[in-house]
This record gives sequence, C-alpha cells and structure tokens, in this order.
Amino acid sequence: MARAEGRIAERFRMLGAKGEAALIPFLTAGDPDLDTTEALVLAMAGAGADLIELGIPFSDPTAEGPTIQRSSARALARGTHLRSILRLVERVRSRVEQPIILMGYANPVHAMGAEAFAKAAREVGVDGVIIPDLTPEDGAPYLDPCRARGIDPILLAAPTTPRERLEMLVRETRGFLYYVSLQGVTGARASVGRGIEERVRLAQSLGDVPVCVGFGVATPEHAREIGAYADGVVVGSAIVDTIESAMRDVSKDSSARARAVDEVGRFVEALKKPLRR
Repeated sequence: MARAEGRIAERFRMLGAKGEAALIPFLTAGDPDLDTTEALVLAMAGAGADLIELGIPFSDPTAEGPTIQRSSARALARGTHLRSILRLVERVRSRVEQPIILMGYANPVHAMGAEAFAKAAREVGVDGVIIPDLTPEDGAPYLDPCRARGIDPILLAAPTTPRERLEMLVRETRGFLYYVSLQGVTGARASVGRGIEERVRLAQSLGDVPVCVGFGVATPEHAREIGAYADGVVVGSAIVDTIESAMRDVSKDSSARARAVDEVGRFVEALKKPLRR
C-alpha cells in the first residue's frame, strides 16, 4: 500500500538528502502556560528543530518519569486541555514550517471523541499523533480516523519488542517509528541504553520508514551518538528540566519566562549541531 506523503515524510526526505538526522524536541503544552509554550515552539523552530512534539498533559501518565509528570501537573493546574492545545497549534501553524506532533494518552482523545479530535487536528495543521498507552490493535478506533485524514499515527517499539512484532510496527506506523531506547519511563539519563543501535538497525532493515530514538536522551553527545545510526533523535525530559529550572524563581523574577525561552532555544541549537553530518 502506498503511503500518503505529508509534512513528516517531506521533512525526512529533505534531511536524508542532506545527510542529517532529525532533531525532535518535546515539551509539555501549557507548562508553564500556553503563551510561553507558543514562544517556546517558535524558539525551537528557529533554533534548528526538525519536528516539534507537544505533550498533552494528563493526570495519570504511564510512560513518563518525574520530570514530565511534574510538567503535566503544572499545565493541568493552569487549565490546559486538549482543545486549548489545538488552538495553540492553529496559532503557530502559519509561522512554523516544521511538522507538529501531538503526544498524549487515550483518555483526553476519548473524552473529545476520536472523530472530532481527528477532524479538529487536521483543521489546525497537526501532522502526527503518538498515543503510548494504546497498542496498534486496540488503538485502531483512535488512530484510524487520524490516518484517514492524513495525520500520521506514530507507533512505538522497545528494546524488548520481538522481531515479528517489530515487522508489524514498521509496516503499520506512519511518519516514523519511535524507538524507545530503554526499559522504563522517560527521563534524562547519563548514558544511552545498551544495544539500541543493533535494534534500530534491525528496524531500519525491515522497511523504509525512518526510525527515531527517544527516552533518556539528554545531551548533545547523546544526540551525536544516536544520530550516527538513527534517522532522528527525540529529546524531552532534558528540555522540560531546562524550563523547570528557569522558571523556579518566576515569582521573584519577571524575566524567568524569557530566560526559559532563550535557554531552550540555545539548548536545541546545541542538540542539532552534531546531527548535521
């Protein structure tokens, strides 16, 4: 079956022609507030991000470590919800050429309605969705409406994924395959998971879909190491840590938000540099 070509496929094709690996930064939408998220998205786009992943805050995340759990709690306390995030995407879409991916759990999508979500996401310019608590089989009622509207359902593989299932994931994912680098939850770590290169190369050999690595990626050195074999690198907790640190004294420092945006921009620039082969 031929795959529809969207912004994500176009981005990877462009990067492949230049011999570059993709940088995919993640942040939780609404942390510390949606206005700052908007500024952060624009800063990351200007600093070299190739795709941008926006987390939908949820009260009971199953794949997130403490850093992103705290960011979700802060965003929820500010009243952030799925519809307000879609409105954010609509505001930035004309100013950001990079593909925008939403990462969130099934519950908010279920509450909105799978068809309504897919329709609204398409209208505002969402390019891909990641729903980590759904298997491809159980997730069909949520993922198929997105696929039908040209939004890429991005599936995840893990170090424990057997070959037969990996073949299915490579066949069924759209945009790219998100390869989790380790067993466990998100969070910046001192080193990249062992054996991940072999697993990524196996996935690449099973199809023509790009394979990107996330979970535990924290430094430009990690990005360089992974970018030597993977098609892209996802960095989340280290960016959220940067925002959290910059915002710690916001009650005493009116420039904290601007500093957070500036520091994230510089961090994204540093992460992208070693991926330009």
